[in-house]
Amino acid sequence: MDPPIAVILNPPSGDRGRDSTRQELEALFRASGRSIKISLATEQGLLQLAEQSARGDSDLIVAAGGDGTIACVAAALVGTSKTLGVLPFGSLNHFSKDLGIPQELGEAVRTVVTGHSIQVDVGEVNGRIFVNNACLGVYPLMVSDREAQQHRLGRGKWLAFVWATLRILRRYPLLEMRIMMAGKKLSRRTPFLFVGNNVYALAGSDLGGRRTLQAGNLGLYITRDTGRFGLFRLLGRAVCGRLNQSTDFDALCVEEAWIETRQRHLLVATDGEVTPMTSPLYFRTRPGALRVRVPRPSGSG
Repeated sequence: MDPPIAVILNPPSGDRGRDSTRQELEALFRASGRSIKISLATEQGLLQLAEQSARGDSDLIVAAGGDGTIACVAAALVGTSKTLGVLPFGSLNHFSKDLGIPQELGEAVRTVVTGHSIQVDVGEVNGRIFVNNACLGVYPLMVSDREAQQHRLGRGKWLAFVWATLRILRRYPLLEMRIMMAGKKLSRRTPFLFVGNNVYALAGSDLGGRRTLQAGNLGLYITRDTGRFGLFRLLGRAVCGRLNQSTDFDALCVEEAWIETRQRHLLVATDGEVTPMTSPLYFRTRPGALRVRVPRPSGSG
């Protein structure tokens, strides 16, 4: 008899009640013919719980939460024989959407139970795993400021983020960095560096998404020395699907990169979670390092 599927549920990532979510998940898996063991995670205990599950009997570990929760559980499973299942409870759910995992809970549960497993890439920066992206510059400063407002002032997430954006853009700090990749060196003074686990689409209907997570590369996206209005102009081009036509923007595809900054210590956001790191930063792709459950191809048994 198969051991119960291990489900790590992070309630703060979704807007459902804790007890009702647990009951709903148990009913959905029971209807699909599988039993589960649910563990409730806290922000502080999520990684420890994921590591415990990775050492447990179940070969299938399910992350029920947003992208931050999924990235944390994925980090514990990278390089192991365990398979990651995904139940998207977040507000954005980039990872699950790019893999074609259904966003409706019942269909996502069905994918966990009856889907098939594939190997996908992850990114890594100074030993920290990310499944979507890592950012330097104004974005991690905004996230850090937003979290401080939430804890100190009790503001809601989106209101706090609006205030944080206004505060950071008023300061508008720039990073002076040197990027070394594939024998080449590039110097930039920029407010923003974005590193994707595989390449993100810059135009068309797939704008902002990834066509594959199995190409074994990183997408590096760098704004050049541009002011606040230039940054908003780039955002406008992104919305219109014309970002790849901009002369104020570099888009690179690499397997690894070293990034040095004048600042010895800086904040890095990986899948929305901010971590202090020390320069230089070493980014690399880890091809096929994560096993994940996805829907079966159309027409398969």
